[in-house]
Amino acid sequence: MDEITGECIVRISDIKPFPTWVGNRNQLIVKVETDDGFHGWGESGLSGRELAVAGAVSHYREFLVGRDPRQISRHWQEMYRSQYFEGGRVLTAAISAIDIALHDIMGRVLGVPVYQLLGGKQRDRIPCFATTGGASFDDALANCRKLIDKGWEVLRVGAASRRTYEEPDTYEPRDTIGATAEQFIQLREALGSDPVLGIDYHHKLSVAETASFCQRMPSGTLDFIEEPIRDECPEAYESLRTMVDVPFAIGEEFASKWQFQPYLERGITQFARLDVCNVGGFTEAMKVASLAETHYIDLMPHNPLGPICTAASVHFSAAVPNFSWLEHRVSPGEDIMSQDQELFPTQVEQEGAMLVVPEAPGLGVEFNEELAQQQEFKYWEAPHLQRPDGSYTNW
Repeated sequence: MDEITGECIVRISDIKPFPTWVGNRNQLIVKVETDDGFHGWGESGLSGRELAVAGAVSHYREFLVGRDPRQISRHWQEMYRSQYFEGGRVLTAAISAIDIALHDIMGRVLGVPVYQLLGGKQRDRIPCFATTGGASFDDALANCRKLIDKGWEVLRVGAASRRTYEEPDTYEPRDTIGATAEQFIQLREALGSDPVLGIDYHHKLSVAETASFCQRMPSGTLDFIEEPIRDECPEAYESLRTMVDVPFAIGEEFASKWQFQPYLERGITQFARLDVCNVGGFTEAMKVASLAETHYIDLMPHNPLGPICTAASVHFSAAVPNFSWLEHRVSPGEDIMSQDQELFPTQVEQEGAMLVVPEAPGLGVEFNEELAQQQEFKYWEAPHLQRPDGSYTNW
């Protein structure tokens, strides 16, 4: 009961992290409960370090229990700034999950979908892009054509290579450059000018290697190149921009509007690869979207996780004006096994290459926490890649 107004105030009663093995890796699902029986679901985007994020969630629980769940932006500021050492990917992944869950609660309490809390929807369906590739050019072409026949217009095709190594975690970035450039030239010729073709190099290249790769293809072959180099140094991307004319898609690792700021304000990226489960939830994502809009930059959200991340990304994508395509890892050419129907009995509906914006209160998804408590957490590491000379390289 509020001492001044006499209003009955709902309070946060518990915050529970669920590090859960789903398919072929873990997901960190977070549940926020209130003392009047409502709950909300969120998800952390820091794949591979779920226990670190769960620890941060437990720290935040200590001062959020007993608070008013409606004060979402205030809680965001306190979580971000309360430990003196502001931000960082572990902390913002925890903040993201809690922020998303609080929005889910408010949608359920008010009886409206989350997109209404973000200003209403600007589209009814969310166009997606598919990820594909193949062991040979013929395989890659066949997979691309299968997706196009099923209505997918935006294809992210993986890198090719002319060499194989005895050790599975051996990777030489330069081995892929010539073969991948040649493959994309052939794909563009075979598929024509209509499909959007891109590649995610997953920050495996250097500035010189990226320039070499792009310069081997005629202008217009690629519609975007995603994360070719690491993102810590905006000036490196600015240098790269002077050498290539392919649009950049950058930002899936960014953990705040401040990390996005130089890339947006200096025209370094043409597609903002925002991850609502990493950047700080809806509260921070909407600020990044507004900053991107002022520079005519479209959002191309990162979405490699599970149904809760997908639902949050769909509501966010529905509410912003500057949107291109959402990553979705379930298509005729790929299924990363993260959408377990038993664990997630209610999910966002998919229609071909589109995801339908849910109209149910909140996010419109549910999680089976009883089943999750029976699941074993498994330690999982992303590949630790080495060059043939034994030196470590990026995955």
